[in-house]
Amino acid sequence: MSLLNQQQLETISNAITEVEKQTDAELVTVLARKSDDYLYIPTLWAALIALLIPLVLRFTPFWLDGNELLWAQWSTFVVLACVFRIPFITLRLVPKSTKRWRAASLARRQFLENNLHCTKDQTGILIFVSEAEHYVEIIADRGISQKVDNLIWAKIIDDFTRQVKSGDTQAGFIKCIQQCGDLLKQHAPYTTEKNELPNHLVII
Repeated sequence: MSLLNQQQLETISNAITEVEKQTDAELVTVLARKSDDYLYIPTLWAALIALLIPLVLRFTPFWLDGNELLWAQWSTFVVLACVFRIPFITLRLVPKSTKRWRAASLARRQFLENNLHCTKDQTGILIFVSEAEHYVEIIADRGISQKVDNLIWAKIIDDFTRQVKSGDTQAGFIKCIQQCGDLLKQHAPYTTEKNELPNHLVII
């Protein structure tokens, strides 16, 4: 998972500042390491496999009596629950739909927590990335969403997602911010000086 140093953070902040000189929109960028710990997933998988042990043994030459079988199931459960909690493994056990759902939920929570719904002209825009899930989303408040079609944002999101998957998150942010800026200066051009929301990258 990529880590951004201070220079990279400043580069992103400067890119936001430059874009906001050309538009009335307020951009906020958020980077999450991951959207959930998914701690229940290793437990579920370990329990499922442990419960299947009697069925597996029935098709082998080996069979255990009641106490031995119970011990085998408990041992399997404990060992797998620990192994499956290794982050690299955990993320591969989580269904893709679950990862997307958790990341999307966190994006919407960040939109509210960063007060993007409180700008004077409803021009807040969130650029959200969750690295572990390779998830990117752009959420625009009403003042922008009424002017820019979702299909346009989708193209920018697809480009950014590819860069996140390749581990180039910082460059992805810069390109995404610039692409958003090109759109916003057309649909929400600069009219007055304001800076209602912070320009730095929020890392959670």
